[in-house]
Amino acid sequence: MTPTQDSSPRSAGRILVDQLLIHGATCGYCVPGESYLEVLDALHDVSDRFTLINARHEAGAANMAEAHGKLTGAPGIAFVTRGPGACHAAIGVHIARQDSTPMILLVGQVGRDMMDREAFQEIDYRAMFGSVAKWAAQIDDAARIPEYMARAFRVATSGRPGPVVLALPEDMLAEERTVADSPPYRPALPELGEDGAARIGTLLHGAERPLLIVGGGGWSDAASADITRFAELAGLPAICSFRRQDIIGAESGSYAGDLGTASDPALTARIAEADLLLVVGARLGEMTTKGYSAISAPTPAQKIIHLHPDADELGRVYAPALGCVAAPGPAAARLARLAGESWPAGRWRDRWRVWRRALRDAWLADTAAPAREAHALDLSMVMDAFRQILPKDAIITLDAGNHGGWAQRFLRYGRPGRQLGSTCGAMGYSVPAGVAASIAEPGRVVLSFVGDGGFMMSGAEIATAAQHGGRPIVVVINNASYGTIRMHQEKAHPGRVVGTDLVNPDFVAMARAMGAHAERVETTAQAGPALRRAIACGAPAVIELVVEAEQISSRTTLSRLRGG
Repeated sequence: MTPTQDSSPRSAGRILVDQLLIHGATCGYCVPGESYLEVLDALHDVSDRFTLINARHEAGAANMAEAHGKLTGAPGIAFVTRGPGACHAAIGVHIARQDSTPMILLVGQVGRDMMDREAFQEIDYRAMFGSVAKWAAQIDDAARIPEYMARAFRVATSGRPGPVVLALPEDMLAEERTVADSPPYRPALPELGEDGAARIGTLLHGAERPLLIVGGGGWSDAASADITRFAELAGLPAICSFRRQDIIGAESGSYAGDLGTASDPALTARIAEADLLLVVGARLGEMTTKGYSAISAPTPAQKIIHLHPDADELGRVYAPALGCVAAPGPAAARLARLAGESWPAGRWRDRWRVWRRALRDAWLADTAAPAREAHALDLSMVMDAFRQILPKDAIITLDAGNHGGWAQRFLRYGRPGRQLGSTCGAMGYSVPAGVAASIAEPGRVVLSFVGDGGFMMSGAEIATAAQHGGRPIVVVINNASYGTIRMHQEKAHPGRVVGTDLVNPDFVAMARAMGAHAERVETTAQAGPALRRAIACGAPAVIELVVEAEQISSRTTLSRLRGG
């Protein structure tokens, strides 16, 4: 849409919708509310250019918007009503913050004449979201909507991506104004300079056991290709931070695993052996550093080169030998050019071959399918069967919980395939994320892993998929337990189980009632054929995998935890 410079009066709701179109937004997710009726009415007039997906819960709408932001790199848009709606949506904002995902949450607000009286459903959203969002504000003047919206898009996408929250007073949205539109936004992305790249080369060439760690948000397909090319040209072993396994593809000879809840404990030891860590995009947070224990703080034993788009992350916990403010895309492109043009071909690749091969071989051995079944439905073997069936461009979404460990460990990732998972440990994420991904990419297989506990939190969004043409395949791993907490209970207090057992409804009947194809799978042999039927069914699908709680994680069992 072309910005308007001299126009007739428009309602504030229409001005806001016009800004969404100008900035390239084509869809949004919502639970409708009376506090932003003027926005909904304006969206009615542009339904040929903007698709509105009405979710069944505000947390689902916010998680859909967050997943859309991850998948596309453009801000995911969510609309919710005041008070309870905003509170429900807060989890999506928290995920977007910790996952560095561009997102804009638009919240209806009480009228300006009622504020500061604790009016019906009134909350100060600047205070509520101030420590979670990158920017939280309220638009009190309709004439400033273009200014606020342009800033919202820029803030959400510039530097370290993240969420923006804008409150919209109900009476403000009904006002009419004559106002010029903003031009389309352009994100500000810091680039790695020549001097920084040269210093990286000097430090790297002096290392005996260097290790590349990639992660964080803002990775496009091109940036992923560039960092993979850099790793391969330089001959570096490369690992990904938690749930960022699609940045460097598993087929690359440089790929050596991920740092997450299901990673090989031996990989942590390899970090201690490394003498240089080149960290691109990752924050070096709790998950990546195994509770800040894999790397000593504040002065690590290894030299650290840290490239991150947010200057505040450099030296936050670990003092780097070199810190550069750089977004993943420009940094990866610069590093790829550096390795391709400035370094002697093959020289460094040969130097680190043994080190790289050792890490790669260890990862291949750790993620190989088991030789035989250990259970009637063996999740390791099921993942191996799924791996043979899934196309290379499949999108995998992950929920919180131990069940995700099997998908993280045994499936293979890499562009064009994607991995979308919350790194902040929020249950209920995977199903809405799968719905959003399937609607955004209707030609691709979307497989969403969720536990029985998480499915009961957001499984109703399957109805959203059925209504709007999405076809996610939801794999419910049902062990009748909040498995992760059960595992921690057994570690700390063996046999003293309380609060973690679940009595579940008939998931197959639930799914069918919402318009989905559904099957119950109780043996390993049934899983592969069930997935093929789900892919072919042409509708949303649910595959319930019935497992024993004994398979408490991809690396241990209840018996082992109890010393049996």
